[in-house]
Amino acid sequence: MQVWKEYQQKNKDRFLEEMLELLRIPSVSAKTEHKKDMRKCADLVKQRLLDAGCDHAEVMETDGHPLVFGEKIIDPAKPTVLVYGHYDVQPPEPLELWHSGPFDPVIKDGKVYARGSADDKGQFFMHVKALETMVQTDSLQTNIKFLIEGEEEVGSPSLAKFVSQHKDLLKTDVILISDSALLSLDTPTLDVGMRGLSYIEVEVTGPNRDLHSGTYGGAVANPITMLSKLIASCHDENNHITIPGFYDDVDDATEEERELLAKAPFDEKEYKEELGVKELWGEKGYTINERTGIRPTLEVNGIWGGYTGEGAKTVLPSKAFAKISCRLVPNQSTDKITNLLIDYFEKNAPEGVVVKAELHHGGEPYVTPIDHPGYKAAAKSIKETFGKDPIPVRGGGSIPICTVLEKELGVKIVFMGFGLDSDNLHSPNEKFNLENYYKGIETIPYFHKFFAESK
Repeated sequence: MQVWKEYQQKNKDRFLEEMLELLRIPSVSAKTEHKKDMRKCADLVKQRLLDAGCDHAEVMETDGHPLVFGEKIIDPAKPTVLVYGHYDVQPPEPLELWHSGPFDPVIKDGKVYARGSADDKGQFFMHVKALETMVQTDSLQTNIKFLIEGEEEVGSPSLAKFVSQHKDLLKTDVILISDSALLSLDTPTLDVGMRGLSYIEVEVTGPNRDLHSGTYGGAVANPITMLSKLIASCHDENNHITIPGFYDDVDDATEEERELLAKAPFDEKEYKEELGVKELWGEKGYTINERTGIRPTLEVNGIWGGYTGEGAKTVLPSKAFAKISCRLVPNQSTDKITNLLIDYFEKNAPEGVVVKAELHHGGEPYVTPIDHPGYKAAAKSIKETFGKDPIPVRGGGSIPICTVLEKELGVKIVFMGFGLDSDNLHSPNEKFNLENYYKGIETIPYFHKFFAESK
């Protein structure tokens, strides 16, 4: 609608500045030192919801960090859309690799660089500005509720309990999430699912203290070496995961799904150049888009032990550690895979060391049917503003709370993200293209219009 575009164009500078204000708050949920920042950010989200037109908004307590709830109810008889997002962000380290301060937003070449810009402050804030647009132009056709949490980046440990206790408050007809990516503005896509997650930490202990590597090297098992061998054994020569039972429950994508996925253009040369790698790696028999969307994976997220300071110290370390995550696909269970992982590492401990593994957090995979009214409304919205139909794809990331939200609230989830895979999520120099930010604000009102018309 022209009235939406006119309002958004008139206020675009303010829309940007308000997003930048959110990005300046270091709301890192993983670190206790940022507890006050988490509260500060939640308070600002509440205020922005009220400013945008919510009739009610409040910061609500959980067993962990607070969350923000807001709502605009125009008519109880009309359909309701629940917008889910998160205001917490990943730790910014390693700081030395940032070109600018992670919490000092910088705009360069049409992109805003800051931690949380695409994941997920910039993306959930599009919905806040879309609400303002509809309220100010008197064109809102659905009820809207907001659930903006502060623990997504640590596995949403408190949210399941909160949702279970507040089903009436959160009652809705569909859940809308913008915490995913488009292939590009030229080739729009919609995620029809997200992979699940199993995240463990492994500790390998050898001698009862660090040893002189000259005196004891060759006689005592080195925990770092043993851990490295264990990790290396998790993949075979075809990069297939070797853990017994890992693939037992995998719901393989149909040929039709693979054909749809293949419609998404992919330039391998450009992909490698953008990442700075000479060759790609992955499970034999699958394309890159399939490896990152419809297939499960096992990755080492961090590994450490021994002396890592300046200069040299010749030690045979007492301990070694690794953080390992698996991305899961439909029908795989995070509990089952976690148990398989822990059993594998503990039962295959080499002689001379003791291995202990434990769960960090996890989440189930999720799929949205493309014939659902919410998905159809999202696809129609994309076509309205992009001028072409979106390609349905599987998202490679994970949103741990999705299956809980569906189970507790009894409705489906629609993913309508406007970030890019190249936005450096969880990495230094995270960015969000301003064109994508504004395109999201332009598109979201159409979702509410088309979803209302479908009911």
